[in-house]
Amino acid sequence: MFAPTTFHAALLMTITSTICWGSFANTFKGTKNYRFELYYWDYTFGIFLAALLLAFTLGSQGGGPTAFLANLHAADNINLFYAALGGFIFNIANTLLVAGIEIVGLAIAFPVSIGIALVEGVVLSYALQPRGSAALLGAGIAMAIVALVLIGKAYGALRTGTSAVSRRGVIVCVISGLLMGIFAPFVTRAMTRGATLTPYTTAVFLTLGALICCFFFNPLLMRKPIVGTPVAMREYFRAPASYHVLGLLGGGIWGLGTVFNFVAASLVGVAISYAIGQASPMVACLWGVFAWKEFRGANTRAKGYLAAMFAAYVLALVLIARAYVS
Repeated sequence: MFAPTTFHAALLMTITSTICWGSFANTFKGTKNYRFELYYWDYTFGIFLAALLLAFTLGSQGGGPTAFLANLHAADNINLFYAALGGFIFNIANTLLVAGIEIVGLAIAFPVSIGIALVEGVVLSYALQPRGSAALLGAGIAMAIVALVLIGKAYGALRTGTSAVSRRGVIVCVISGLLMGIFAPFVTRAMTRGATLTPYTTAVFLTLGALICCFFFNPLLMRKPIVGTPVAMREYFRAPASYHVLGLLGGGIWGLGTVFNFVAASLVGVAISYAIGQASPMVACLWGVFAWKEFRGANTRAKGYLAAMFAAYVLALVLIARAYVS
């Protein structure tokens, strides 16, 4: 099994995971008038296939007891269940986050959902696996939350006029954040207790749990969507082949980031790896600024918030990195 042997290698993997988690949504933006519920079928297949491919390559490198198949047979069944349950919960949380973005916009959805998930996930993971300086990790989390709020402020400064915020949308985002913060502790439990899972086995079962969840949760959303009108499954088969490719690619990108995050966590701990990975909104914001020109013609205030957000995230990464060294 391939695993980093130095902190710098692990840090590079966590930063790569951040880039992947913040970039996968670009594949959805490449579709036009395509419902997210339909895109999500290919996306979940993509994350599972990516995890499986990496498990049989990097995760099987060198053979021995840590190789994927050997670990699969030796691991406690309860740990396999915890990893899959984490994926099942994450899938619901991620879907609700997208619904929240459609209702209240990125400016409110990301700070509410990811902010809650970041604090909850890191605190619970650290309680299960206390690795690194709690004080520095807490300071890093605080700066990451400041950055998330600044993202919201920057997008909010782009708005013209005022509009009431949907209470329903905020509730959806809060539920999303609470659920998204839960999946990391399940991963921590699977990787640290009893006959543990390797990061690659964890990723396979987490993405399998997400795929299984899709067959339960996605049809429900298609029949009774939180946003928009019901959509039939036949629309999925009518979609252009390029849309299916984009969905699989988006899932593959997210799956790669997830595996890298878990592999890095084997050295630095889930709390630190997860905290750095949750800097993904900064990457998404970069795509919005430079690729999708979302800030074209932005006023000085919006640009000021953006600059402050990047500074806060850099400081957060430094503090979290120092938490491990300390």
